[in-house]
Amino acid sequence: MGGPGSGKTTLAECMLFEGGVIDRKGNVESKNTTSDYKPIEHERLNSVYSTVLFAEYNDRKINFIDNPGFDDFVGEAIASMKVADVSLLLMNTNNGIEVGTELSWRHAAKYKQPIVLVANHLDHEKAEFDDLVKEAKDFFGNKVIVVQYPYNAGKGFDSIIDVITMKLYKYPVGGGKPEILDIPSEEKEKAEELQNALVEAAAENDDALMELFFDKGTLNEDEMRSGIKLGLINRDIFPVFCTSAKNHIGITRLMEFIINVIPSPDENPMKSDQGEDIVCEGSKPASVFVYKTAFEEHLGEVSFMKVVTGDVTEGVDFENVQTGSKERISQLYMIAGKKREKVNKACAGDLFATIKMKNTKTNNTLNAKGSSVVASPIDFPEPKIRTAVKAINNSDDEKLAAYLLKMNVADPTIIFEYSKELKQMLIHGQGELHINIAKWHLETEQKIPVEFFPPRISYRETITKQTLSDYKHKKQSGGSGQFGEVYLMIEPFVEGMPDPPKDKYNVRGKEEITLPWGGKLVFINGIVGGVIDTRYLPAVLKGIMEKMEEGPLTGSYARDIRVTAYDGKMHPVDSNEISFKLAGKHAFARGFKNAGPKLLEPIYLVEVVVPEERMGDVITDIQGRRGMILGMEGEGIYQKVKANVPLADMNKYSTTLSSITNGRASYSMKYVEYQQVPPDVQDRLLKEYEESKNEED
Repeated sequence: MGGPGSGKTTLAECMLFEGGVIDRKGNVESKNTTSDYKPIEHERLNSVYSTVLFAEYNDRKINFIDNPGFDDFVGEAIASMKVADVSLLLMNTNNGIEVGTELSWRHAAKYKQPIVLVANHLDHEKAEFDDLVKEAKDFFGNKVIVVQYPYNAGKGFDSIIDVITMKLYKYPVGGGKPEILDIPSEEKEKAEELQNALVEAAAENDDALMELFFDKGTLNEDEMRSGIKLGLINRDIFPVFCTSAKNHIGITRLMEFIINVIPSPDENPMKSDQGEDIVCEGSKPASVFVYKTAFEEHLGEVSFMKVVTGDVTEGVDFENVQTGSKERISQLYMIAGKKREKVNKACAGDLFATIKMKNTKTNNTLNAKGSSVVASPIDFPEPKIRTAVKAINNSDDEKLAAYLLKMNVADPTIIFEYSKELKQMLIHGQGELHINIAKWHLETEQKIPVEFFPPRISYRETITKQTLSDYKHKKQSGGSGQFGEVYLMIEPFVEGMPDPPKDKYNVRGKEEITLPWGGKLVFINGIVGGVIDTRYLPAVLKGIMEKMEEGPLTGSYARDIRVTAYDGKMHPVDSNEISFKLAGKHAFARGFKNAGPKLLEPIYLVEVVVPEERMGDVITDIQGRRGMILGMEGEGIYQKVKANVPLADMNKYSTTLSSITNGRASYSMKYVEYQQVPPDVQDRLLKEYEESKNEED
């Protein structure tokens, strides 16, 4: 993990090379890395998708996942953290703690992910390791512990001092196997001071180690490793390592640490849907968790899985816990970018991929006979941005919808829906870049030219006072005609309100309808003396419901209204259901406009996590969006600003927030309620609606 340009893909390439998976390292600029192999990544020169990789080093297999640096693709990183035991968080030594570093840290903290910090780009002429460590401690706390430091950072960097082994590692030009030397005398005091800090931090994670530390005043290498491992699992130690991925320096020592110290799946187990540890044991019946789905050329749909328990072999039948369907894993692949290695078995804790799953998607658990595991699902973030989309050619509408649904399978943070209410196709995503990448796929790969534009807002209409209304529908055109007349009392509905007064209305029946779009409609039969036949009342209600679905003010859904039909007339020959449906519809529409009609707008809880020095700018911007500040609270070194903001004023918020905070803030949105819009806003919206209707006419 880490921000754009921190060197994740280059580090991954080095690890693949050391593990013998590739015999020549590629680089991002030449567009030939194993990890970034998709056309959009070549065009942008950075990662857009997480890529599963593996390497075998010192007779041990390491699975690792290269993740995108931009926060718009956070869904990829979160899915990766679900199945990884530790995150390597890369830091650019030249740039210090960047926006991407902060955001990656926040996500890891939220999901309680152990972290190893990797100070990369130490070959840069302006590399300042000590400044970076100080900044990391300011941001992440004193649990940041130096395990290595550079002997000669900057141009010509080739040596690292390791305070676990108390040795200097000097790498040849081009990297590779280092020469292991004694620490120079002028560095011994600094190295010993750092080792003491590391020993003390390691000892604090285990009572037995603490006793040893008190007895001996130090810990040996194996004891240190044990304490560091416990510290990692508990997020009490964040060790710092040194690399120059570009020059292949520090890679082998980092891989040795991964093998020797980083917790394995049985030491850092996944959680069940009940929050319990799922012990990762090979002796148990097989169970797998699907953490990613992709669509690959020539292969089709590829399911990426972690073996939660047991061992998986080809031809084993599984049951999908979520769907109940049967699935057979017929082929097993170890994946390294485009490179696919067919294998016969995947062991407990391993990552693998398979194809041709019938009814299995991301977040599904598959159990072999005898297993009852249900892994907790990946908690993907809520969308932050939405846009309306339309195919430029109407003939592409069906193809567009089908591909957007497919896109959601591969990336659950891209959500597609057709809004019947707004009469628009909508895409929800994590940011403008996220949405624009979707547009690139549609136009470049699928050849579907599309237009993006601001979505309409899901307003609601209601009333604020009681009124009476009537309407006579009469039509004669030879033969039998149409006749229906109804009298309605229309009033705002409030939960628990009493029935209409008996001295005015005779309540003979009441129907309470919970509306799909929120709120209620209550319809009361107050007809006496048979002036309207009971069989026509459902038609009156149907007419009212039709107008509720396309409100009289702006065509938005209406809600929270009570209607009492208390009088009317009918004709022995010309009355029928259509007549009373139309009478009810027009009487309701006429009365609605005389009952103090009001527009309601959706209000969202917006939570912004922002550095304290930028909080004032964020609050000012929110208030300019008609937002109501609810409060502030500390969240580590950040402040969380909470506000209720109308959805109508949140358009382009991600871009604005990034601009006013230099990209250092993040936010989330969650629907809260509907509130009345201010009178000036309502007048403007009604005027816009009338103009649009005139244009249609």
